[in-house]
Amino acid sequence: MDYDIIVSGGGIAGLAAAAAFGAEGYSVLCLDPTPPVTDRDAEGADLRTTAFLQPAQAFLEDIGLWARLADHAMPLQVMRIVDAGGVAPDARVTKAFNASDISDLPFGWNLPNWLLRREFLAHLQGLETVTFRAGLGTTSLFTREAEARVGLSDGSKLRCKLVIAADGRTSPMRKAAGIDVQTTRFGQKALAFAVTHPIPHENISTEIHRTGGPFTFVPLPDLDGCPSSAIVWMEEGPKADALAALETEAFEEAMTTRSCNLFGPLRLASRRTVWPIISQHADRLSGERIALVAEAAHVVPPIGAQGLNMSLTDLSVLRDLARQADGDIGNRRMLDAYHQKRIVDIRARVAGITLLNRTSMLSAQPLRDIRAKGLDALYTLKPVRKTLMQLGLGARGN
Repeated sequence: MDYDIIVSGGGIAGLAAAAAFGAEGYSVLCLDPTPPVTDRDAEGADLRTTAFLQPAQAFLEDIGLWARLADHAMPLQVMRIVDAGGVAPDARVTKAFNASDISDLPFGWNLPNWLLRREFLAHLQGLETVTFRAGLGTTSLFTREAEARVGLSDGSKLRCKLVIAADGRTSPMRKAAGIDVQTTRFGQKALAFAVTHPIPHENISTEIHRTGGPFTFVPLPDLDGCPSSAIVWMEEGPKADALAALETEAFEEAMTTRSCNLFGPLRLASRRTVWPIISQHADRLSGERIALVAEAAHVVPPIGAQGLNMSLTDLSVLRDLARQADGDIGNRRMLDAYHQKRIVDIRARVAGITLLNRTSMLSAQPLRDIRAKGLDALYTLKPVRKTLMQLGLGARGN
């Protein structure tokens, strides 16, 4: 074999996969056709953020990555949901979910995606078992019982025991393995950017629901002495494109209105990036000598900090099964077990977040009124509230 494992995809999940299996002593090659952007202000930088919930943080600590992240992370102690679905764009129902109700720790810790990629790459450079190659992608896959042969974009072929497909929602390795996906399109896009504001966020993540999708504040460290947050603003596609094209002053006025002025006047503190919103799950999570993880396996709208946390659960389960593989990583029994252990939870979470997203998109006033009453009812029932928080963390059984 050229390598024990080939990881297709050098995004956050792919780099985490390389770190996890490199730490286990496997020889790992991680490939990405696009050179990573690791500077906040560089063209192509991913300005979205990721909140690592408690199980994901524990996994990152276990594989040696958290030590590089801890000093940059913002703890998320409170997750606040605001319904602003009345006639006027004002907060009419506000409910705060506090991590202290279920744990001594915060719900999670927030970090910018561009910084995650920078720190993960720096960590991999210190692992002798891992090779990262940018500008090189995977193009073909041939497998048999004992090995996989992967074709690369430079025309070469490599042999390995296991292919980990972490190459995104249009995964070339998933297609090469003949695995289909089920996709839901919402006609939505998300604007991602950073802002400053005069009122401190106090480590509270805030989702504001009106129509078109949630408007979410995620705490960031202060910027130039001002409180700062990352924003994900979901809207119908044409409206999102129109917002992205506004002059800065008009855009700031629009986002301050959409935020219900909860943090005072918002000031744009980064470029604006636009991302399409879908939900998707693969029909199977594994094939002969290949495992699908992250967006190759599942895509969800950015609600409740589920996406990358689901991806790290994929990696945690796959690593634990590898430890039971008696040296034959990627064998049929291991990969069948991976599919069985993850598929039910993935489908349930994709379906649940799809429903939440459709609820957040409601435009008819009577339906928005029902949504507000539902939020109030769920919060008032303490056992239900605690169960929802535990499910969100992934702290209850799959």
